[in-house]
Amino acid sequence: MSNKTAHDPSGVFRYEGMPSANQLIPLGLQHVVAAIVGIVTPSILIANTCGIEGADRTLLIQVSLLITALATLIQLFPIGPVGSRLPVIMGISFAYVPTLLAIGGQFGLPTILGAEIVGGVVAVLFGIFVKQIRVLFPPLVTGTVIFTIGLSLYPTAVKYMAGGAGSESFGSPKNWAVALITLLVVTVLSHFCRGVLKLGAILFGMLVGYGVALALGMVSFDSVASAGWFNLPMPMHFPIQFEASACVSLAIVYIINAVQTIGDLSSTTMGGMDRMPTDKELSGGIIGQGVMSIVGALFGGLPTASYSQNVGIVTVNRVINRAVFAFAAIILAVAGFVPKFSAILTTIPQSVIGGATVSVFATITMTGIRMITSDGFSMRSSAVVGLSVALGVGITQVEGAIGGFPSWVTTVFGSSPVVVAAIVAILLNLTLPKEQKK
Repeated sequence: MSNKTAHDPSGVFRYEGMPSANQLIPLGLQHVVAAIVGIVTPSILIANTCGIEGADRTLLIQVSLLITALATLIQLFPIGPVGSRLPVIMGISFAYVPTLLAIGGQFGLPTILGAEIVGGVVAVLFGIFVKQIRVLFPPLVTGTVIFTIGLSLYPTAVKYMAGGAGSESFGSPKNWAVALITLLVVTVLSHFCRGVLKLGAILFGMLVGYGVALALGMVSFDSVASAGWFNLPMPMHFPIQFEASACVSLAIVYIINAVQTIGDLSSTTMGGMDRMPTDKELSGGIIGQGVMSIVGALFGGLPTASYSQNVGIVTVNRVINRAVFAFAAIILAVAGFVPKFSAILTTIPQSVIGGATVSVFATITMTGIRMITSDGFSMRSSAVVGLSVALGVGITQVEGAIGGFPSWVTTVFGSSPVVVAAIVAILLNLTLPKEQKK
């Protein structure tokens, strides 16, 4: 038993129990601050790509908050085999964004939701057979894919920093000034501050950027005025369509993110509980991720995954009491029922989003690099990573590179670098001879 646990009358370092309010509230809000940008920004990106405006745009953010709350609660309070019973925040994830943007740009939101249901089923199956399948996804393979995800998101961030592709002021000095101020605040808080300022650096950076944009007349509150105070999202508000190529693309990404969930759950138990997760906990966590993706798709929600930034908080403060995480989930749920709150989030200028998310995308990229080099770096590793990224990124950057193939091939392999990089990394890792350790 650690010293923290031994001197823990309030129980914050134990999974069960109810901490006092003066501990529960700040510890729970800390997780809300760390997660909120990651929850709402993917919905804003997808809404922009799919041309969704007005009340539907607000609804996408509402559902993102609610699905994150439910996904977290199901992890804390499992129902049968669904849920890990571990202290994690799970919700709408950036990791799917490159593939979602590609699908949304070609087919629209209904096809994203259909592919999400198929991907959720794949995640459930992965969770059931996780013990047998995880051998195919060592850190080298998973790290390569995560590295590719980060790289593929950079153009999206830069477009937003410039004001959003298609906007009349795209590339203007005003947009870049707001974006760079936002990025500067995020960087300073992340590296020169501690406590809440450090953990909430992205949120506070966006608040400063938003204030600057407001002063420059870049913010419109028309959508807030027309939004209501309470709304209960109903299922099937958005139609659902199934396109085979989109389903295959997203299903592959779901598999990769299931492996990432294994890493997050392992980091949580090792950092906060001094042990590795059990097969039951891993299986329940991934099944819960898949089930909530399926449920979320029915309401217009986007795919879910565990939040590495919140895992990082657990490894630092070792607070694992599930009441803390449940409180954070309740805060998110309450916010999700209030359209005016969601509408305020839709007023954030794209340059502010770009200035904040470029640091998030950089973190994703470096997470991939850390995973790749966790067991050392050799000529074999170099070949797996280099060839996978070269083909994944290269094919998508050259327009018409595989234009002579059937359209479904272009959708699966040419729309997002993640799919090609994942397949090539798995194949190379299985076929290239292992180097003997000296």
